[in-house]
Amino acid sequence: MPNIKSAIKRVKTNEAKNAQNTNAKSAMRTAVKKVEAAIANNDTDAKEVLAVASSKLDKAAAKGLIHKNAAARKKSRLAKKANAL
Repeated sequence: MPNIKSAIKRVKTNEAKNAQNTNAKSAMRTAVKKVEAAIANNDTDAKEVLAVASSKLDKAAAKGLIHKNAAARKKSRLAKKANAL
């Protein structure tokens, strides 16, 4: 544990940011899994679920949680599967 006041604050801030990033990344992964499940079940609402997942992927890329090209790749693959229905 750090002794300097600013270092103590940095530890607290880093822990808070880490928790936020973990939640956002988890929500993104869940959204992607929901799209894949909807596609697997041939659901008609797969397009709406895809829109939510695309938004989460874009937000994660904007925050730097994942690379922007990785987000684009995942969105493209999901859209291709959804359009094949």
